[in-house]
Amino acid sequence: MRPSTLRALKRAAELTRQNRFTEAVLVAEPVILTADRQEGDEIRGWLLGHAAEFAAEKETR
Repeated sequence: MRPSTLRALKRAAELTRQNRFTEAVLVAEPVILTADRQEGDEIRGWLLGHAAEFAAEKETR
């Protein structure tokens, strides 16, 4: 995954944790839409891992 893509996904994750969902989508959507098949697979894996982490954080609160 390109470093710029990872940065965008991490920023979107930060915004999601702050309940700033619209901004998170605005940050993440362009990199997701422009990804090639290989990077798309990497993004998908990152998102699945992040979603599991995010859900676990919410359960422990």
